[in-house]
Amino acid sequence: MKNNDDSFELLGEGAQAPLKVEIACITPPTEEQLEKIRQVVREKYHVEQVEFVIRRDPSVVGGFNIFVGDDNYDWSTLGRIRQLRKSFQALQKEYDPSRIISLLKEDIQNFELDHGHQQVGLVRSVGDGIAVIEGLYDVEYGEIVLFDCGVKGMVQDIRADGTTGIVLFGEDSDISEGDRVVRTRRTAGIPINNHILGRMINPLGKVIDGGEELTAKEYYPIERPAPGIVERKSVSRPLETGILAIDSMFPIGRGQRELLIGDRQTGKTSIAVDTILNQKGKDTVCVYVAIGQKASSVAKVVSILQKAGALEYTVIVSSPASDPASLQYIAPYAGCAVAEYFMYRGRDALVIYDDLSKHAVAYRTLSLLLERAPGREAYPGDVFYLHSRLLERSAQLTDELGGGSMTALPIVETQAGDVSAYIPTNIISITDGQIFLETELFFAGQRPAVNVGLSVSRVGGAAQTQAMRKSVGTIRLDLAQYREMQVFSQFGGDLDDQTVQQLKYGAGLMQLLRQKNQVSLTQWEQVVTLICAQEHMFQEIPLKRIKDVQRGLLDYFEREQNAVCLKIEHSRYSDEIRRDVIQAAKTYFATVRA
Repeated sequence: MKNNDDSFELLGEGAQAPLKVEIACITPPTEEQLEKIRQVVREKYHVEQVEFVIRRDPSVVGGFNIFVGDDNYDWSTLGRIRQLRKSFQALQKEYDPSRIISLLKEDIQNFELDHGHQQVGLVRSVGDGIAVIEGLYDVEYGEIVLFDCGVKGMVQDIRADGTTGIVLFGEDSDISEGDRVVRTRRTAGIPINNHILGRMINPLGKVIDGGEELTAKEYYPIERPAPGIVERKSVSRPLETGILAIDSMFPIGRGQRELLIGDRQTGKTSIAVDTILNQKGKDTVCVYVAIGQKASSVAKVVSILQKAGALEYTVIVSSPASDPASLQYIAPYAGCAVAEYFMYRGRDALVIYDDLSKHAVAYRTLSLLLERAPGREAYPGDVFYLHSRLLERSAQLTDELGGGSMTALPIVETQAGDVSAYIPTNIISITDGQIFLETELFFAGQRPAVNVGLSVSRVGGAAQTQAMRKSVGTIRLDLAQYREMQVFSQFGGDLDDQTVQQLKYGAGLMQLLRQKNQVSLTQWEQVVTLICAQEHMFQEIPLKRIKDVQRGLLDYFEREQNAVCLKIEHSRYSDEIRRDVIQAAKTYFATVRA
């Protein structure tokens, strides 16, 4: 019986609880075809009564697309073409390309069309970037599903009542209640190849820098298990930041996870960007992940990298504040996947997550929308796993696996210096050390504003070269004593000469550790500075002149003592090298005092 121009309806025998079967087509099936479909449905679903609803759908092209509950049998022309395409793609991967024509002929002759069976779910409700669907009972956590309108989503909540919570990666305005959704049987991933270097992408792998699209054929999952203990080896190679305060006292090794933590506007991103700049010429791939940042802030970082020629070995993964929470949630995993791709190909990678505080907020938003019960500070109970499964993927791989490494510099923003808050304590317990940037030091003009007492590297000297390890001496202890004495000296009173000299020495060290943004120091420059500082050569220099004298000292070594500089960079550190540095420095300081 025909209802209107676009739909037909035929009732099966009997009216007692018939099984509803929907057929999408252009030309309605004949009575003979309907009888065959009725027999198939009866045998598979063990029913006697079948009700057909026939819907005109021009996209089917030819044949029938049949829906039975949440099952879909694609017997359309497009479905057959898709099956052939998959068969050809499998041949291209498996066989020699020179024999592909004969193999295709053989494959076509032996080709058997399957029933095109797939599960189909229906949207129960949608809103705020979340869709709740019913059906798809076999769907897996983290699987990507596809809606009728083309929007993709990721399974994030599998409920006992048979419904599933889906996080959407597109506009929910295109999805309506009752829309169909199908499984893809794939987890979230992005296309990656070597041409991704120098590009800016979103968390789904789409290019957003205005350039050409990536032609990558490899689909790399954004989440995968972290390397096991057997696949790792000890962190032993330094990843120099070019920042004296960090490389000397809190060294970072390749494969390490070092947290950058501090209040807003204390220089955390500046340290991360300077570290990227310092990797120029060191065959290190850098990945900068911007999570919930202002678009102008990301553009500023890109501009700095571009001017310094660092963008050519860097990938920017950006999910700005204007993005939905779902994209901000997967952004760090996408950045980790890019770095991991190069790590498993034997290269060293550096990935910066800026910042994980906003990532935790995005996850909290999704969790509350999915109606999960909030716990401490309104965060869900699995928020620790959110970051642990991300940061644990950083590693120094064994030589058998190529010897690649992935170093992570996660950034966390604190409120009023509270490192004991929920998210900071979680991430501190996951990482191998933290560099705490103090607001008071920052506003006092100390850049970088590293708090020596609260900062630590749990890898330590293992991540330093011999020259740096031997020359750093007791700098950190001297600075800690200086900060303590500085507090007591504020109360006034007479100070003995030794205390005055220690305060003067500590103040000079603080000046030497000051460093402008985007001005990196090489290893020999850091070693020369440290040796001269411990020999108290800057002791009699006025504080305001110390930075100028330091720059003059390094220029003198580069100009007059190039052989000593090369020894520091390429030779094993020895007492002879230290004596050469001290002797040359005395010559320079004699001219300064004169």
